[in-house]
Amino acid sequence: MALEQIEEGDTPNYQHTDLRNERISVKEWGLAVGVTRRMLEDSRFSEMEMALNEARRAVERHVTKHFIYTVFGLYDAGFNTGVGGASILATTTEDALVPFADAPHGAFYGKAPTTLTGSNVQRIYDYGEYSAAELAALNTTGSHYMASGGAGGATGDIALADLTTAMELINAKGGTADTLMISPSHYKTLLNLADFTAPFSGSGDAQKGGLNYVNSTSASGVVGQLYGLNVYMNHWIPQNRFGVFDMKVKPVGYIERRGLTVEEANPGFGISGSYMTMRYGLKVIRPEAGVIVIGA
Repeated sequence: MALEQIEEGDTPNYQHTDLRNERISVKEWGLAVGVTRRMLEDSRFSEMEMALNEARRAVERHVTKHFIYTVFGLYDAGFNTGVGGASILATTTEDALVPFADAPHGAFYGKAPTTLTGSNVQRIYDYGEYSAAELAALNTTGSHYMASGGAGGATGDIALADLTTAMELINAKGGTADTLMISPSHYKTLLNLADFTAPFSGSGDAQKGGLNYVNSTSASGVVGQLYGLNVYMNHWIPQNRFGVFDMKVKPVGYIERRGLTVEEANPGFGISGSYMTMRYGLKVIRPEAGVIVIGA
């Protein structure tokens, strides 16, 4: 919609809103913890607590991995992420990412985002001074899955030109890139850069390595800043991929039908109240808010 000048006595024209329906696949996940009735009767509470804490950590690892695989377009048979039984690549076209049957977890813009065919609906629109065709020409193909300009992406190399290209792709569509998510190998590369290992400026924290900095990192997960991007490291990100995102608009939709619930398991297995399940789904719903850089 757009504002228009209204002459005295006139009524503004009603305008149509561009709406896009999103279907998010919700599945049930669960695990059984080895806590039996005999343990309830005979064991110390600390042993049960350890088992239940491990279950909590297992859920945390599961959801984190699911989110990373969804955002980075990685294929996983259990999660059904990726597209058509494979990971999303720099050569993957937009029309392969739109059908729900092929990409139920969604994706950012693929190659040639203005050349959809059949019943697929174009997801890219004019923004600011850029036409849809001009946005589709950014980074040559308009794809938000781009091949790394680094010499060895598989070993965690980062080309700073890739960051500026990713920022352009996001910013030109109305976003503001603010987050960089990297693997441990990429983090090692950044630590070798003098500018990255310098102290934060104006943040109020002590120099890196100081207690205040360590406490801040533990609380926020931010391991540094680069080009104004908050840098996060995650162990599920592969060595040959990193991502730039505008996290203020929440690029991924999370639907939780039911949170983690403790249920009574089959008494025949001797498990008492230790079968836990949850129902949720994830999908990329803001195709303009992220860029995935793919190494060799």
